This record gives sequence, C-alpha cells and structure tokens, in this order.
Amino acid sequence: MTGPTNWPWNGSSVQAYYCRKLVRAGMKRWAALLGLLLAGAGAAWAQEFWLEPARFFVGPGAAVYLRRLTGPEFRGQRWLGKSSRVAGLVHYAPGAPPANLLPQATAADTLATTLTLRQPGTHLVALATTNAFVTLPAPEFTAYLRAAGLEYALAQRQQHGETEKPGREAYRRCAKTLLHVGPLLGPDTARAWARVVGHPLELVPEQNPVRLPAGSSLTVRVLAEGRPVAGQLVRVWRRGTTAPALLGTFRSNQNGRVLFRISGSGEYLVGSVRMVAAPAGQEVPQPLDWQSTWATLTFGVSAQKQP
Repeated sequence: MTGPTNWPWNGSSVQAYYCRKLVRAGMKRWAALLGLLLAGAGAAWAQEFWLEPARFFVGPGAAVYLRRLTGPEFRGQRWLGKSSRVAGLVHYAPGAPPANLLPQATAADTLATTLTLRQPGTHLVALATTNAFVTLPAPEFTAYLRAAGLEYALAQRQQHGETEKPGREAYRRCAKTLLHVGPLLGPDTARAWARVVGHPLELVPEQNPVRLPAGSSLTVRVLAEGRPVAGQLVRVWRRGTTAPALLGTFRSNQNGRVLFRISGSGEYLVGSVRMVAAPAGQEVPQPLDWQSTWATLTFGVSAQKQP
C-alpha cells in the first residue's frame, strides 16, 4: 500500500486540512491514519514523570528502591535518564535534617535510588532534574500542548502568529513521593510530608494523605518558585485493585489550592505541568522559546482502618 508523499508540514491546522483533502479524494484510511499519528505524537510528549517505591508502607529499617517512571495515565516505564540529569535528590525524614542523597546516588552513570528508612512516620523524597531540550514540528507541538492542557502556550502562539513555527522547548522534572514507616498510630508532629522543598514547580499536601481514610478530602497547594499559582491544571490518578484511573482534572484557586477526594485505598499520582516563555538571553545549547516544568506527588493510602 502506498500513500501521499511530499506533504508540506507547515501549520497547526495541517491535520484538519489534509484530512479534508484526503477524504475528498476518497482516501479515508489515510486521513484517519494521519489523525492518529498526530494525536499520538502529542500524547507521547505529554507524559508524567514520578517516583514510585516498591512499597509505600514499610517497617523500620527497611531498604526501599525508588523507581523513576515516565508515561501517561499512571502507566509507567523506566526513565532512561542518566545520573547526570539529576539536579537534586533529598530525603526528608521525620524529626531529622534533610539528607542530600545526590553524591551517593549519582556516583555512577546509573542512578542509585535505594534508601533505608529508619524513623517511624511519613518520609518525603524529592528529586529534580536538569533541563532537556526538544524541538517539535508545529503540528506535533500543537497536539502536545493540547494533550497536556497548556492553553497559555497555545494562546500565545496564536496571538503572535507562531502556530506554523516548530516548538523549541526546555523541559525539567520535579517529583516527590511519600513513604510511611511503621504503624499509622500516634501524633503526627514532624510534618516532613508538608515540606516545601524549593522545586521550580511543586505540589504540597496540606494534610498527610497516607493517614487519611477513604472518603476524606485532600487539599494540595501548587507552588511555582515558592509562590501559589492560580488557575493551574492538576490531574489526579488512582491505581487500586484495577487499572489506573483518572479521578479528576482540577484548577487551582486564587491561593493555589486544589481539593479532591481520596476515593479508596491504593496508590495515587498527582501531576501538574506549567509552561512559560523562555527567559530572553538564556544560555542554552540551542534556540529556545518555551520552558516547561513537570511536577508530581505520589503516595499510598492503606486499606487498614485509621485509628
């Protein structure tokens, strides 16, 4: 089977244009294929990055391996980034000063993220990467912006007549995970889980989610450079006994807060991405238009009845 050749990929409306052209020519199969290819290109780039321990609940002294995963819809595969891409890796244990894990974790090309958890209570581990750079053709970049819900960048490109230009982007990842050591008993005064770690974009819970029973509500703040962000898109997934499911899509209020319900026991992923115009004159390996930051928070909710 042969198909069209020498297609001029020259605009954000290319999908609709060529689909109409091909349908009129009686080539419906090619029109459908083109639509799927462009949609898939956007979805391929609109992927979360998160930390996922083998177990979210462990006993004191347990060694826990933190997987670095990337993928859509809380379905991940191993992140292939080298240790040189990691800008920060910090462990916040209850009642203890922050522990910088970066020197040991990045001693080799392969990132080492196994840590021993000794103190009872809820621990926080935070990882941030350096920027990576990508240039996408205009149709793929538009599809990616739509899949990720980045309306601001879409509107700016339309306003400045740039919808036919490739998208030149720097992107970085900021991931946090919560692990609980020991029984879910006693007062929770250390509040390591609520630490603001200083990521360029981060999600900060206002209640300890690992201690919340099913049916409770959780408030999460969205901070960019330490300041609350209004109108920020936040997605929440849950992985229980069945396949991962999107619980909802939310927008932060004027104080940067989103509120959602803990629907049951399982593993949760909260994710958000923010894209802004790249700073003028920024020293990078290639010309750059946009800076995106992807932030996630993962935690588990136990089926054990809370005291």
